[in-house]
Amino acid sequence: MTEYSAEVIWQRGEQDFLGNRYSRRHLLRFDGGAEVAGSSSPHVVPLPMSDETAVDPEEAFVASLSSCHMLWFLSIAAKRRFCVDTYHDNASGLMQANDLGKLYIAQITLRPAVSFSGERVPTHQQIEQMHHQAHEECFIANSVKSEVRCEPRFTA
Repeated sequence: MTEYSAEVIWQRGEQDFLGNRYSRRHLLRFDGGAEVAGSSSPHVVPLPMSDETAVDPEEAFVASLSSCHMLWFLSIAAKRRFCVDTYHDNASGLMQANDLGKLYIAQITLRPAVSFSGERVPTHQQIEQMHHQAHEECFIANSVKSEVRCEPRFTA
């Protein structure tokens, strides 16, 4: 069993907390020392209480799933002796209400474009199989109830 941790740090300062006029900007700190500005989404909490330049939880969720999928894909490609040069995913998440009327990220769509080089270049079918296997292995995908779609983008 492995435990992961993150710090989430917010301070009120002089803001009007009880009047609901306070910034949702906060700091996300990870165990390796990385720090990222966090905030609520401007789609959920209007500006200026949200900070559109910071990472919101919904974006972080989509990025987490995309990153996990990519890491598995790279590992699988390396084991199959395919040399990956670039991997670029334009992932998105769709928020909607569930049966109880609660909002959730119902669907995450990954749109990875991968380029390869070398003597062994995979076919479109092999790329799709590697994406399928990456999805099956992804820890984050295995942890959520959201529908996860992978729509690989093929380059010429």
